[in-house]
Amino acid sequence: MRVLVIEDEKRLAATLGDLLEMDGYNADLCYDGESGLDNALTGIYDVILLDMMLPKKDGLTVLRELRQAGNATPVLMLTARSELSDRVAGLDSGADYYLTKPFEPRELLACVRALTRRQPELRTPDSLQFGDLKLDKSTFTLVCGSRSVRLSRKEFDMMELLILNCSQVLTKETLLVKIWGYESDAEDNNVEVYISFLRKKLEHLHSTVRIRTIRMVGYCLEQTAS
Repeated sequence: MRVLVIEDEKRLAATLGDLLEMDGYNADLCYDGESGLDNALTGIYDVILLDMMLPKKDGLTVLRELRQAGNATPVLMLTARSELSDRVAGLDSGADYYLTKPFEPRELLACVRALTRRQPELRTPDSLQFGDLKLDKSTFTLVCGSRSVRLSRKEFDMMELLILNCSQVLTKETLLVKIWGYESDAEDNNVEVYISFLRKKLEHLHSTVRIRTIRMVGYCLEQTAS
């Protein structure tokens, strides 16, 4: 999953990015409200961490414009202001949760995990399921019956996206941006290579789940007859 951090204190932003990466997320950093809003409007993020006091465009303005544009990405507001009126203003502007600085890293990660629970029918606390497959987040392991295989970080991110979006086709562009990032030099071939890796691992697991190619569109998961 990909998280956008909009925080003008560069040291804090870097710390948050490292913290999220260590917990298994992909993190992109922005240091002002204008660039943060531009990135947020791409729609590629699963959660946004948004500081209230930002240069060029403050956090509340960013949040209002994001919601006015129809973007419903969960937003966790971060601020040094602890007054009730500030918390109310953030929540009324469309924030999903409000965290006052300084905060404990464990509390921040717990908030992010809570905000990423968008599809509870597919998600248990530490895993995702589709067909006869279980994707274990804590070990980066794909399990089918008594068989299991460890995934690389990119393989895990791609399988996670495919399971979370099992009801729709994911384009190569979506996979590229979600997994490699908006400014990455990765190309379509990178997606094809990792799709190939995952297909070989599904065959090794003897899973009934397949990754289907929709010509000129993208990929989706399907469950075949056992």
